[in-house]
Amino acid sequence: MTWTLTLLLIAVVWIIIGTTKLKLHPFFVLLYAAIGLGILADIPTNTLIPLITKGFGKTFESIGLLIVFGTLIGVYLEQSGATQSIAQSLLKRLSKLPLPYAISAIGYIVAIPVFCDSAFVILSALNKTLAQKSKTPRIALTIALSTGLFAPHVLVPPTPGPLAAAAQLELQNLLLLILFGGLVAFLLVLVGAIYAQYLAKKYKATTSF
Repeated sequence: MTWTLTLLLIAVVWIIIGTTKLKLHPFFVLLYAAIGLGILADIPTNTLIPLITKGFGKTFESIGLLIVFGTLIGVYLEQSGATQSIAQSLLKRLSKLPLPYAISAIGYIVAIPVFCDSAFVILSALNKTLAQKSKTPRIALTIALSTGLFAPHVLVPPTPGPLAAAAQLELQNLLLLILFGGLVAFLLVLVGAIYAQYLAKKYKATTSF
């Protein structure tokens, strides 16, 4: 058990270093992590490769098309000018609310009915435009959007994760799970919005952010 946790920790550290320090593509970082983890776990090579391809196939089958279509929609919104129109409308309607809080609120609402990966891809183009128009550091809005999307996605049904957890724990009252999960997710989103607002004040808006 200890060795298994150690291997998982090594894989996580490698993923962080590979994507942030070495600037490798996330796909290859994850692929190398899977291969390295399998070798260290003494999984035979003739079994390891089929396991990786099978896992990749299952992942693509479940969310691959959502990410592809989400990317296409995001590019279309950006190139057609629709993103700019949405950004201007949001800035007018939410002018009394700090932008990081508004982005977090949008993410919180969208993440419950829409798969968060696809929603993140779609809203990233909007995020970029809002950052440019409002002169807000993009890193602040990205954090606000990320926490807004992923906190409810992990904690609030009907997203797949909470439903799978409820099934494993044999929870029957999904309404209670929605209420408590929604409350915890709201608190996490609020923390993310507060931190994003702090970053927005700390850093000046630049194209690199």
